[in-house]
Amino acid sequence: KYMKEKGGVAFFNELADKKAGMLYDAIEGSDGFYACPVEKHCRSRMNVPFTIGGGDEALEKKFQEEAKKVKLFTLAGHRSVGGIRASLYNGMPMEGVETLVAHMKSFQEENAK
Repeated sequence: KYMKEKGGVAFFNELADKKAGMLYDAIEGSDGFYACPVEKHCRSRMNVPFTIGGGDEALEKKFQEEAKKVKLFTLAGHRSVGGIRASLYNGMPMEGVETLVAHMKSFQEENAK
């Protein structure tokens, strides 16, 4: 019922494209500070993995700790590959992705070498 009220599958499909596009654009526009290890044609709209500073584990840990201050949680990457993983399932509102992107930009400004 909720999905139909929102506009059905078409609405959520478009929303998923917008959320993933916003996050991938932030990664691609970071001059290499953030990097996605997945080739563009294979990327997921639901789980977006990325590394920070070329895979700097200390920087990635700092990013996750500071993310908690803006209510962003469970950003740890998969245990087999590390890094950061943002899950953009239907339960994640656009505002959550906007908060993540804003955090990414301010974190980059503060920590880019």
